Amino acid sequence: MLKTFVRLLGEDAPTLRRYAVMAVFYGLLSGLTLITLVPLISHLLAGDALEAGRWLIALLFGVTACALWRRTLDKAGVAVGVAVLQGARQRVGDHVARLPLGWFSAQNSARLGHLITQGMMAVAQLPAHVFTPVISGAVTPLVLVAALFALHWPLGVLALLALPVLVGVMLLTARLGQSADNTYQQNFAQTSQRMVEFAQAQSVLRAFNGSGGATRLLDQAIDQQRQSGQRLIYRSSLSAVFNAWAVQGIFCALLVAVALWCDALDAHEAIAACVALVLVCRYIEPLLEVASYGEILRSANAQLDEVHSILAEQPLPVAAQAKMPMDSSVELRNVSFRYAPNEPQVLRGVSLRIEPGSMTALIGASGSGKTTLVRLLARFFDANRGQVLIGGVEVREMSEAVLAAQISQIFQDTYLFQGSIADNIRLGKPGASLAEIAAVAQQAGVAEIIARLPLGLHTPVGEGGARLSGGERQRIAIARALLKDAPILLVDEATAALDTYNQAAIADALARLRGRCTLIVIAHQLSTVAMADQILVLDDGEIVEQGTPAILAASAGRYAQFLAQRRAARGWRIA
Repeated sequence: MLKTFVRLLGEDAPTLRRYAVMAVFYGLLSGLTLITLVPLISHLLAGDALEAGRWLIALLFGVTACALWRRTLDKAGVAVGVAVLQGARQRVGDHVARLPLGWFSAQNSARLGHLITQGMMAVAQLPAHVFTPVISGAVTPLVLVAALFALHWPLGVLALLALPVLVGVMLLTARLGQSADNTYQQNFAQTSQRMVEFAQAQSVLRAFNGSGGATRLLDQAIDQQRQSGQRLIYRSSLSAVFNAWAVQGIFCALLVAVALWCDALDAHEAIAACVALVLVCRYIEPLLEVASYGEILRSANAQLDEVHSILAEQPLPVAAQAKMPMDSSVELRNVSFRYAPNEPQVLRGVSLRIEPGSMTALIGASGSGKTTLVRLLARFFDANRGQVLIGGVEVREMSEAVLAAQISQIFQDTYLFQGSIADNIRLGKPGASLAEIAAVAQQAGVAEIIARLPLGLHTPVGEGGARLSGGERQRIAIARALLKDAPILLVDEATAALDTYNQAAIADALARLRGRCTLIVIAHQLSTVAMADQILVLDDGEIVEQGTPAILAASAGRYAQFLAQRRAARGWRIA
């Protein structure tokens, strides 16, 4: 737990170490203050009021010092929590930003969102509200054990042996609720994601769930969270009960030991036994407090485990000496890829070469590996086997900045950031002028959109582009990619959400880019495919056909079948 906490704090780790030292000192000070009860009670029972009064002053001084130090300690704990909220989120974000783009699945995104919001807040509260009583509650009994040794060594031995027993019981009870807590946290993250999804997809839900089924998926997620929450409460309650029983069992054992010691004692030893009984009571109190925080510590440890699992994800390796590509050619050499070790291969020994400035169309059935191939070029992942080269240089040997400068991307899933249309287009080139933005807007068919909007290019798009239609968002994404003007342009079904007019406009824009950049297009529009210099037909992760449109059309193969299907579809009419 502490190693993850230190890594999370990074350069702020000295704040945690300083706080930990202060918490240990607070525990020692509390224990020493309690030990003053030994001479105080001894002198009172012996009738020495004057000496007892001196020790009472020492006790009051210790209590005052503990109160003042606790106030300082709480401030130090709050400072650690603030460091977590201010810096730890940024560190997790910096790490995640270096992970492969393929890592960002729906499940991992939900995990990350839950950790950054709920998880970090839970972790930040640990120093001020949990670590202080736990650390002091662990140190204070050790000081009292020393006092019990001085009074009656068997009591000291018994008290000392009780500590590892209690730790063992708490570790066992922590396992009791660990799986339930993990399940609850997963369902919590899933429910949060479903709630956001429910809010963002109202138009779709109302269009297709008029009978009241719009909340079905959300209801299922909430029900799963409720059930997992009930299991967690049940197991957490059992854990707390078992921890309390363990402490009470230790207390009973110590009482029995004191009772056995009291047999046949003289007056002086009887006073020592009474003092020992008081110390036993004070010895148990911090242990009860530590036991009461057992479930909170286990839950916090689960959050830190989640932090550890994300920080343990390996970023794509970065070359020690980054190389620059010689041109905008693209080459794959015997590339194979699978998304996980236990999943089937998506690409199988793919080899190809795309010349600089040429246009290549990728076609094939859904699941044939087209999008995966394009993502490997953009280095969403690294190939399991083989080489992916740009300009004669393997992508692993390029820096992130160099690779990003070589590639511009237009994918099916379009995301717009909250801001204006101009802001979103300008992401392709932060220093672009409005004239440059207007030019690419014209090429991508955005000019028609901004012409009918009162604020034009300055119109806000809303969260994720919610104020625009799917086709409008796609056109803005295309304009963004065109503005970047990278040597290589990757296009994945860019015209899928557009009408015929805008499909033609995008096809014209792509035609104008021929020769200016290397175009790799995944498309099913005949007009787009037909203008390609070469066509690659993929099936089950392999290239089954490769050649110019004219050659493949005359070969009676997969591409010829594709042409026949598209031409037949042109003649469809709604009766």
